[in-house]
Amino acid sequence: MIVLGICCMSLLIVSLDNTVLNVALPSMRRELDASVAGLQWTIDAYTLVLASLLMLMGSTADRIGRRKVFVAGLVLFGAGSLLCSLAPGLDWLIFFRMVQAVGGAMLNPVAMSIITNTFTDPAERARAIGVWGAVGGISMAAGPLIGGVLVDSVGWRSIFWINLPVGLAALVLTLRHIPESRAARPRRADPVGQVLVMLLLGTVTYGIIEAPAEGWRSPLIMGCALVAVASLVGLLVYEPRREEPLIDLRFFRSAPFSGATVIAISGFAGMAGFLFLNTLYLQDVRGLDALHAGLYMLPMAVLTFLFAPLSGRLVGSRGPRLPLLIAGVAMGVSGLLFAVFQAETSTTLLFTGYVLFGLGFGMLNAPITNTAVSGMPRSQAGVAAAIASTSRQTGGTLGVAIVGAVLAAGMAGGADFTAAARPAWWIITLCGVLVLVVGAATSGAWARGTAERTARTLDPKTAPAPADV
Repeated sequence: MIVLGICCMSLLIVSLDNTVLNVALPSMRRELDASVAGLQWTIDAYTLVLASLLMLMGSTADRIGRRKVFVAGLVLFGAGSLLCSLAPGLDWLIFFRMVQAVGGAMLNPVAMSIITNTFTDPAERARAIGVWGAVGGISMAAGPLIGGVLVDSVGWRSIFWINLPVGLAALVLTLRHIPESRAARPRRADPVGQVLVMLLLGTVTYGIIEAPAEGWRSPLIMGCALVAVASLVGLLVYEPRREEPLIDLRFFRSAPFSGATVIAISGFAGMAGFLFLNTLYLQDVRGLDALHAGLYMLPMAVLTFLFAPLSGRLVGSRGPRLPLLIAGVAMGVSGLLFAVFQAETSTTLLFTGYVLFGLGFGMLNAPITNTAVSGMPRSQAGVAAAIASTSRQTGGTLGVAIVGAVLAAGMAGGADFTAAARPAWWIITLCGVLVLVVGAATSGAWARGTAERTARTLDPKTAPAPADV
């Protein structure tokens, strides 16, 4: 339990930084004279680096030692947080957010690998992952409230200070209580694969964010599209030929694992876009200050807090199917309230949308994580967890990029905020529908059979027994 608590502390600070910044965006825009694209980059620079490096850090930890990489991540994340609080301008803030994310990439997949190797009983592991999911969901949903309190009382720079005491406590406890561990058969480094992943994610994100200003057919955006396609083709051709690739494409023969990847991207894209739109609406359109904007979104945080542990228990006792179905329905209906009924213009509908989205997001985290790691050999726990975490961060990056681009394009065309945001709400609704459909399709008996076969193909000696899938 001490090990689980330490891992959850690291998740708390990494996940909190995904969302706590949202409520500070209007204040930062005024002080740093930032555009909508600049605001997108303050969020996406962090999630993009996380998504790009998580798989590398997961395999590196399996190879050189999980405790060693975890300690380095805590130190670097704390240093990056301090630098962010001292940033003199927007460009420096974006750069320091990237430094912070390098440390964060060393934490999440390594912590999940530590949990997976500590809790070897499937039911115990599911409950532990439920606690992990609760902490992740709570930190993301509560970010706007915590950020609102800090921005209004101290200033936006203070949102980075909260990482320092938590990170220091986690560092001390890690040095005292977490033993060193390595994978029995770790993978070799794959620099070519790592570069291709970074090029793919970087060019896609840059192209989406900058397209409203540059034009979709501009040479810069078309160049980004070509590099992204070439990188994707390169991954599909190069990785299967390596004996130990960065991304073992055989993982995706498991229907639950593939489903968890799609669900993570869709669900976290919806979450990131939901927070981005609501934060700007509450402060720029309704005229609320940061604290009251955070309080408005408190129902979402409360529902996430209540349902994330319940989701973990349901996964442990009944499997991931029911939590995923509830998550997809709740998130999809919440998006429909805004897309069809203009929920932001009615306080009652607005709070109803927050309640539904918090319920759905609370149910989402535990089945994603448990499904991603439970059907894989424990020797590859770090890589499997890293792919799941990469999917989350990729979803968050794409959610802010796409929703922000749609909003910026609409407002550039002369529409007010509410009208410009309407297509973005349909995108968030689609994210909920994808969670529902993919969750239903990849959580049945046939899907579990593909997970078992995949695990035994990957590592017959350490693959989980059928009951462990």
